[in-house]
Amino acid sequence: MINKTVKNAQEALQGVQDGMTLMLGGFGLCGIPENSIQELLRLRVKNLTCISNNAGVDDFGIGLLLQKRQVKKMISSYVGENAEFERQLLSGELEVDLIPQGTLAERIRAGGAGIPAFFTPAGFGTEVGEGKETREFNGKMYLMESWLRADFSFVKAWKGDIAGNLIFKGTARNFNPMMATAGKITVAEVEELVPAGELDPNMIHTPGIFVQRIFQGENYEKRIEQRTVRTA
Repeated sequence: MINKTVKNAQEALQGVQDGMTLMLGGFGLCGIPENSIQELLRLRVKNLTCISNNAGVDDFGIGLLLQKRQVKKMISSYVGENAEFERQLLSGELEVDLIPQGTLAERIRAGGAGIPAFFTPAGFGTEVGEGKETREFNGKMYLMESWLRADFSFVKAWKGDIAGNLIFKGTARNFNPMMATAGKITVAEVEELVPAGELDPNMIHTPGIFVQRIFQGENYEKRIEQRTVRTA
């Protein structure tokens, strides 16, 4: 059994360089790799291409990387709650590739599965389809979309073992399992790291074969973008 444990985020991010393409798991602020993002800030790497469903908020998550001008391009599904992301997009300071959410998810999944391209009807006849190959299947038009892969994928799981097997909890599962398969090097940070054999095999979402480095994270804030409450 290969032990893939590293001590901390500093050791896990060794090899990250300027100009790399990174995948960062999560949806909004749910299930984001908080420790890895903080280490990216400390390293001050720049000209990054970040693949993420969105860019968090202005003062947390990927939003902090945008504030420090470390991101050259975002490949995302929507601008979300990040005003700085929106400002940089509209001013032309940031390259942005906005992709329908389902297409984004499938392009990442395809990258992990070794499928270089596929056809989807989403976006046909819109700006999304400009310049892309089209084909008709059963009387309906489809766009060809290419896979997405990354130099590093950063994911956050609830539990993991030293062999890299991962279990995600609730909605934090989101983009994390797909991104874990699509990086040349996948770094997993977990809330609880256990010895090999302690996880129920039937509960594992991502097998350890996809993970190269794993560490137990700390000080998770788990912020909520829009907290909504009701009176009793």
